[in-house]
Amino acid sequence: MGPCAIEVESLRKSFGGQPALRGVSLRVEHGEMVALLGASGSGKSTLLRHLNGLHRADAGSVSEVRVLDRVVQRGGVLAADIRRQRADVAAIFQQFNLVDRLPVMVNVMAGALHRLPLWRAMTRRFPPAECQRAWQALHRVGIERCAWQRASTLSGGQQQRAAISRALVQEAKLILADEPVASLDPASSRCVMELLAGLNRELGVTVLVSLHQVEHAFAFCPRTIALRAGEVVYDGPTTALSAERLRALYGSQSDELFAPAERQLPLAVPALRAA
Repeated sequence: MGPCAIEVESLRKSFGGQPALRGVSLRVEHGEMVALLGASGSGKSTLLRHLNGLHRADAGSVSEVRVLDRVVQRGGVLAADIRRQRADVAAIFQQFNLVDRLPVMVNVMAGALHRLPLWRAMTRRFPPAECQRAWQALHRVGIERCAWQRASTLSGGQQQRAAISRALVQEAKLILADEPVASLDPASSRCVMELLAGLNRELGVTVLVSLHQVEHAFAFCPRTIALRAGEVVYDGPTTALSAERLRALYGSQSDELFAPAERQLPLAVPALRAA
């Protein structure tokens, strides 16, 4: 098989003796936008944190994680150049991970730190070219007017757009988005998902986005990988999923995968697919 953006083989992870990932294997091609779907406790966040080396697989396992054609970890041992590898991988979190007291522009400029000397970060004396790149990123997501506000003054949707701007400044080739819309209202959720889809479509950035509700997968992700209790239970076209299939996979947990208004409509997911 040729090079790919993400390749995971037999990934196992336990916390306190409780298995979180049970031999997960998957592959994501360069330029794909893939939904990682699952109810609470399915292992989505744990899996994403293995892809950039924030978690290590169980020691002594036969697992291997490759990202952007490079080994991130093997058998629970991180690659020696893991810090350099992270420069090409942006993480977007549910809670935004911005420094509240700093201006939005400074938060966004953090995406450039991997290619700047430490003294520039410490003194906040960024090169004009990097400042211009940050301004363009903020303009792309529509919050350039907020550039010099404290991050804490932004709404949740604006803060998530700032996090996407940071990934743009980073010039990441892969975005790992961990429940990026879970705490947002419907309008902000759609805006954030549209921005991620735009980066994928227009810049060719590979996007793996974990989602709690299936309607976003239908609207934006051609392919879905579904996890349940640390195992892959579905990997294929999003259009092949149906409300009945999701209920068969998740049982009583399937209610978590539908927006409240949809829970009263058994055929809501196929309707989304047709739309």
